[in-house]
Amino acid sequence: SLRAALQSLLHLQDPPHRTALAFGLGVFIAFSPFFGLHTAMAIVLAFAFRLNRVAVVAGAWINVWALAPCYAFGTFLGAWLLRMDAQHLESVEWGFKALETLFWPIVVGNTLLGAIAAVPAYFLCRKFLEARRDRKAASSAN
Repeated sequence: SLRAALQSLLHLQDPPHRTALAFGLGVFIAFSPFFGLHTAMAIVLAFAFRLNRVAVVAGAWINVWALAPCYAFGTFLGAWLLRMDAQHLESVEWGFKALETLFWPIVVGNTLLGAIAAVPAYFLCRKFLEARRDRKAASSAN
């Protein structure tokens, strides 16, 4: 049936662990320095790992309203980790030189933020899904 095909495609029957894993992967992607490719990355990785596509894409766009502050913080974090001089960063003019100077701070900082955010996202999503499953089971038993 169409419903069974849709459930199979979206992995709606997956256990909470797999759906939470998909969401956590999406959150990691949300902080990816490859801005503009989040949805494509989410879909490709969801298919590659046979994960819930909706959960991965939802996670990938979880910070859409806070994208600028997240990228800014990630860039500053990356610059700090790479021990880049703050005055040097402030003096960079927009253009190719800015991208060249900020490339590694963006990659390092935002990748680290993605890894840090993905872990609690996984656990919170799993806890939510398990509680939801348990409530459904309890209401079915009554």
